[in-house]
Amino acid sequence: GTYTILAQIAADGLGLPMERVTVRLNDSSLPAAPVEGGSWTAASSGTAVDMACASLRDRLHRAAKGLPGSPLAGTDLEQVVFRDGHIVLARDPSRRMALRDATIAGGAALVAAEAKASPGVLTQMRYSAYTHMAVFVEARVDEELGIVRIPRVVAAVAAGRILNPKTARSQIIGGVTWGIGMALHEESMPDHRLGRFMNHSFAEYHVPVSADVGEIEVIFVDERDDKASPIGVKGLGEIGIVGTAAAVANAIRHACGVRVRSLPITVEKVLAGL
Repeated sequence: GTYTILAQIAADGLGLPMERVTVRLNDSSLPAAPVEGGSWTAASSGTAVDMACASLRDRLHRAAKGLPGSPLAGTDLEQVVFRDGHIVLARDPSRRMALRDATIAGGAALVAAEAKASPGVLTQMRYSAYTHMAVFVEARVDEELGIVRIPRVVAAVAAGRILNPKTARSQIIGGVTWGIGMALHEESMPDHRLGRFMNHSFAEYHVPVSADVGEIEVIFVDERDDKASPIGVKGLGEIGIVGTAAAVANAIRHACGVRVRSLPITVEKVLAGL
């Protein structure tokens, strides 16, 4: 997902097709980056890529308009757009120059730019920026056997600017699936005498499989937030799981009247309540 969205941001920022963008990650020779976690990768790394592209646009435009007889001579950066691998004068698209020619005009085989992105201290003091989700669960309870099935989950998410709806949807589906596992399946069994977990394999630690997960519908609520990050992005890493287990418990309560307050909600706990 990170490779995809960073390529999208760079391609959009420089007016290039995505196949002409190469994203490199996880190499100690590269600039320092935040950890892949905390729901902040898209906002932080994405902002840095966007800022680096802005710097590159400025350098390439200055090189292009400085060439003798340049079609962009006398223009300002605000007057041009980067589109289809060219720098184009917005009011007269016939006046354009290929990015390759602008790079050569800079007098070097490579035009590079670096950018550093970090949260503004005053903005953090004045505003809170969180992703929000409302999750709705349909639960079916067998009142004789105590078995719970979850045929449908609907998750409505407000997460600022969604860079890639396909990968973002997959991220939420994964989180909701985790939430179902948290609610109904997953439980660590410690031995308090030995201080060890006794069910430390997937043969004994149950996670939801396809038969346990029904339809999951993801709705992204349109939200523009220029305080969360300069590119309007918020995190999606954890939000899918946060409310799902509670919604499952509430749905079970609504279905059969049993309120279970410890997870996972097992057959034994449901039968005891019934």
